[in-house]
Amino acid sequence: LRCFSFCMMTSLAIGTKAGYKLFSLSSVEQLDQVHGSNEIPDVYIVERLFSSSLVVVVSHSKPRQMNVYHFKKGTEICNYSYSSNILAIRLNRQRLLVCLEESIYIHNIKDMKLLKTLLDIPANPTGLCALSINHSNSYLAYPGSLTTGEIVLYDGNSLKTVCTIAAHEGTLAAITFNSSGSKLASASEKGTVIRVFSVPDGQKLYEFRRGMKRYVTISSLVFSMDSQFLCASSNTETVHIFKLEHLTNSRPEEPSTWSGYMGKMFMAATNYLPAQVSDMMNQDRAFATGRLNFSGQRNICTLSTIQKLPRLLVASSDGHLYIYNLDPQDGGECVLIKTHSLLGSGTEENKENDLRPSLPQSYAATVARPSSSAASTVPGYSEDGGALRGEVIPEHEFATGPVCLEDENEFPPIILCRGSQKGKSKQS
Repeated sequence: LRCFSFCMMTSLAIGTKAGYKLFSLSSVEQLDQVHGSNEIPDVYIVERLFSSSLVVVVSHSKPRQMNVYHFKKGTEICNYSYSSNILAIRLNRQRLLVCLEESIYIHNIKDMKLLKTLLDIPANPTGLCALSINHSNSYLAYPGSLTTGEIVLYDGNSLKTVCTIAAHEGTLAAITFNSSGSKLASASEKGTVIRVFSVPDGQKLYEFRRGMKRYVTISSLVFSMDSQFLCASSNTETVHIFKLEHLTNSRPEEPSTWSGYMGKMFMAATNYLPAQVSDMMNQDRAFATGRLNFSGQRNICTLSTIQKLPRLLVASSDGHLYIYNLDPQDGGECVLIKTHSLLGSGTEENKENDLRPSLPQSYAATVARPSSSAASTVPGYSEDGGALRGEVIPEHEFATGPVCLEDENEFPPIILCRGSQKGKSKQS
């Protein structure tokens, strides 16, 4: 595989030498291919707007060009060209980001208007960046240094820098927001420590130790939808899942047992130890782990609810998707229950019935399908991938601001760049 990305934890997009594919993640036993295209070969970036029909593709044949498609209609919405190779694409319902090595372009996703260009950023050869999927804040994070683990937090709505976070001593390897955009997790190139910061003030909330024996390369870092868990995969055979316990400022009760007193004395003793030793003793370890049958391969992970149960999903560059059961109460080792091939023919389906994103809730709670409501709705980009003509989505799912809709009730219209000639706009 050239690339892969999980979309809102409900679908998977992969890029191959032949083109790209989109899969539904609504079932453990069956992997449904929603769409496949061989029109653009050698795809190394493919990003889908949640579970809609909009997909953004970049190919090695034209690495400076971004193509935006409505895959259900089989039409190109627009394409944009840039001054150097595109390294990453990030998008939510408000913004679309294009990350180059030394600049980031911020577009308004509804009309693809270029709102801001962040120039002269520190060299970012891997295109590391993150965008909150919550369009009400649209926070952007990217490295503030090539040599240290500084993170720049930027507001994609007000188009202003919020703060800088001194996250790690070493160079950053991974950054990610939680679903609400209120937390930001990061890991350095050493891969031993993962930290979680509050957004927008940048205060450290949690610190987890992935391991002490060896340095690793963190390849994927992701929160569960309700932000109770944080998952990290690397170039090793182990996926780590950390639990974010609720923070409290209340004074803890006095211990009533001998072991309780000893524990209290032990924690008090850390105040007199060197800072590095004290920090190491206070760091929380993994709540659960997933064992892979390989190491050294590129992979990504996500935590999702499939058929009402919590699952760990891992996609690897050798073309496989691994699904594990996760015990949200006791943790421990996750159990591998299914392996799917991503390079097979797959099964085309007309509807993605279970792809509606759920609201944050207890990860252990069962997930009921949302019932239809009389809430105010506007015509939009249908969440079933466009299979139902004229489908509507709740008004709160849209970003604020005027929406110019076409007759066919599709979102976003991007009228200005529709067509082969008008779709080309070079930004330099």
